[in-house]
Amino acid sequence: MKKTIAIVLSLVLMFAFTAVTFAAEKAAAPAEKAAKVVKKSVTGEVTAVDAKAMTLTVKGKKGDVAVSADDKTSVMARKDKKTLADVKVGDKVAVKYTEADGKNVATKVTIMAAPAKKATNVEKK
Repeated sequence: MKKTIAIVLSLVLMFAFTAVTFAAEKAAAPAEKAAKVVKKSVTGEVTAVDAKAMTLTVKGKKGDVAVSADDKTSVMARKDKKTLADVKVGDKVAVKYTEADGKNVATKVTIMAAPAKKATNVEKK
């Protein structure tokens, strides 16, 4: 009788430890999925900007990319600090952003200098 009780108790303890181990693995799995953050960048012309909503759309080589900005987003024009309100439709920008959970969040927006227009020498005769 004592052997039977010892065997049953050892089996119960073995199943209890196994259940705890599986529960710990399942709890760790969602944290790993949430950690997938992809860093990306896009360079192109600004097609839409909303400073109040903190959003920006850039027409890149592979299509339009919509990003949102937050208080950590750095906006620069050369070495000058700017805000998202300084970005205008038609500006050429380079945007570094992270993609997580289907959302694009800008980390840095660099306003590029507009290309210099070529001077034309037109002589009047």
